[in-house]
Amino acid sequence: MLLPSFIGVGLFLIVPVFAVLVLSFTEWNLISPPHWVGFDNYISISSDPEFWRSIFTTAVFSVLAIPGAIVCGLLIALGLNRRLPGSRFLQLCFVLPWIAAPLSLGIVWSWLLAPRTGLINNVLGTTTAWMSNESTALPVVAFVYIWQNVGYISLFFLAALQAIPASIYEAAVLDGAGAVRRLFSITLPLIRPTTFFVLVTSLIGSFQVYDLVFGLTGGNPGYPSGTTDIIAARIYSAAFTSPSIGEASTMAVILTIVVVAITVAQQRYFRSRITYEMSDER
Repeated sequence: MLLPSFIGVGLFLIVPVFAVLVLSFTEWNLISPPHWVGFDNYISISSDPEFWRSIFTTAVFSVLAIPGAIVCGLLIALGLNRRLPGSRFLQLCFVLPWIAAPLSLGIVWSWLLAPRTGLINNVLGTTTAWMSNESTALPVVAFVYIWQNVGYISLFFLAALQAIPASIYEAAVLDGAGAVRRLFSITLPLIRPTTFFVLVTSLIGSFQVYDLVFGLTGGNPGYPSGTTDIIAARIYSAAFTSPSIGEASTMAVILTIVVVAITVAQQRYFRSRITYEMSDER
């Protein structure tokens, strides 16, 4: 019964990973046969300042986007958990952007942010070129990313909040704990496993963002002046624009190592701070 799933995972996950690893030691332009070059690609990419600038730009994007998405997602979940009238409808509205294709969202937001004809500038009464300004381009991308993913994150937090036994809050109220004290002493500690999961998956997702940036920049990731030059766009450009599959594979392997290292660091930090079991004792 599990064989079809194993075949799918093997063909579309495991085999590509090993293929990228092997191709990172070759020079291949998709036309001529691959040529084995050993560690030349790694030496070349490791000394390329443009590659590390893309890594840095992606890291800055993650710092801008992930905390905002997590905080907003938690606030939305706290509101939805109150089960007020219309909560179900609002939950659907928050999730819809995450379901939509990121490329189409990027294009729509590029129209909204247009200097003269965009809805946002018309409402604000300005002609700001949001995506042409070096100081606003990356923050705008981070904002759109938050808007797109906040509903998805809120679903996980909402599930975690609903799993907390009501008796814990009742006991805290009897002890005189206010709303703020209950939030920081009960809610946040008990949803740490979910926070860890959301943080890791959001980090991995932020390092894979490409189509959203592609749509926002009009098909020119990196515009303006390299301020939106995220690593996924550089890998795609190296693979299919140059084309240099070997260099693109090398960048992908290095990116994987960086993401795994950050994930392990997060896991070690949260390991002694996570509560996994809750019981509703009467």
